[in-house]
Amino acid sequence: MIRLNCFFQAKEGRLNDALAAAKALTAASLKQDGCIAYDVFESATRPGILLICETWRDEPALAAHSASEPFVKYVAVINDAGTMKIEKFEF
Repeated sequence: MIRLNCFFQAKEGRLNDALAAAKALTAASLKQDGCIAYDVFESATRPGILLICETWRDEPALAAHSASEPFVKYVAVINDAGTMKIEKFEF
């Protein structure tokens, strides 16, 4: 399995845009083959910080997700609204 922990820092005034896109992406991703878990968390201690946690069955499932229409659409909004650092784990 593959786990992605995506740490997001919103630009000033853009958190709501990013959060709405992340929630829409979560709903779409949970319906995709190979998605084990997909969650979005808003920091309680640092304003403007989101954590997106994804768990995928395998690399082909993650690749299909990354090429999907919802991913392309919503990640464009998220990337425009701030910066993201992604940590990838395999287990």
